[in-house]
Amino acid sequence: MKLGVIGAGNMGMAIINGYIKSGADAADILVYDDYKKGVDKEISGIAEYAGIGELVGDSDIVLLAVKPNVIDEVLEEVAKKYTGKAVIASIVAGISVSYMESKLGKTSKIVRMMPNTPSMVNEGMCAACRNVNVTKEEFEGILGVFEGIGLAEEVPENMMDVITGLSGSGPAFVYIFIEALADGAVMNGMPRDKAYRFAAQTVLGSARMVLETGIHPGQLKDMVASPGGTTIAGVSSLEKNGFRFAAMEAVTSATMKSKELGNK
Repeated sequence: MKLGVIGAGNMGMAIINGYIKSGADAADILVYDDYKKGVDKEISGIAEYAGIGELVGDSDIVLLAVKPNVIDEVLEEVAKKYTGKAVIASIVAGISVSYMESKLGKTSKIVRMMPNTPSMVNEGMCAACRNVNVTKEEFEGILGVFEGIGLAEEVPENMMDVITGLSGSGPAFVYIFIEALADGAVMNGMPRDKAYRFAAQTVLGSARMVLETGIHPGQLKDMVASPGGTTIAGVSSLEKNGFRFAAMEAVTSATMKSKELGNK
């Protein structure tokens, strides 16, 4: 399967690296980026293309990993050579399936995706939806690309705004939480470098517990909170200061902003 990638920025390169680590042959990866020349020097064996049209013609999957401000220009170039054979997968925020269909035709094969930045360390979360022209086998092939850099899951398109607010924007909220935990430790005498390391690993391990045990987060919290102990004292402080509501409002605000920006 030939994967053509248009856009070799942070996310594009994360996807390429993850796909190779999952066992893909670098020779099956085709890349075009108007602003970043010499991509093939970073990863031995991938093919760098001089034009979008040529890449589209040689690809089974065309991944659009560009900024929203250039998507119209890119779709115009894709449309010139698009025959309907390749699946067009987009990670461009706010670009709907119907909008891409309007540019590429109703018979086009479209997948809309929302990955997040932890994909850069193979711990990403990616949501995906497809139009009726994409077969189950084709869709599973695309999910397989993203499973090389984390988790990937099919969702209905009407969930994309809240997914943007949760897993798309969520890493920033988690980074603030890690920084705040570390600040609390520093305030109580811990060196900052160790505080960041302990805080980050605590968040990482806690997240893995949720995913790998399948136990409800509330139950996991109860397992740590002994009667009259340190943990329940800390939980009480979080509740008193509105931590839970603040987290809920962060996701809601980011979701509303995604809707406000307006899906094309």
